[in-house]
Amino acid sequence: MGKWGIAHLYASYNNIIITLTDITGAETITKASGGMVVKAAKDESSPYAAMRAAERVAEIAKEKGITGLQVTVRAPRGNKSTSPGPGAQAAIRALARAGLRIGRIEDVTPIPHDGTKKRGGRRGRRV
Repeated sequence: MGKWGIAHLYASYNNIIITLTDITGAETITKASGGMVVKAAKDESSPYAAMRAAERVAEIAKEKGITGLQVTVRAPRGNKSTSPGPGAQAAIRALARAGLRIGRIEDVTPIPHDGTKKRGGRRGRRV
């Protein structure tokens, strides 16, 4: 069956961070982010950057003998966005295409039980 790991995917609209840990989540094996693989700041959260970061993680995972992954997806939250950024789908797809078995995919976005006030002021964000 091979060894399992957990890919923690943090996908915001500004960046994507993929951290690969062992199954307990205590030991980090490797990590990659959008900023590590592209030059321009505006491309950090793009699907392309996510794909490249995922490929880099997958390569090291295979070297370490990991064959299966559980994926946890997380969006920023707090008083920011609830939905994961544009790179999340691409990263999962790239991990699968790299030949790693994807077990369960889980959304672990923290949900505040009424924390701080959302930005935008009394009249909201006027477009």
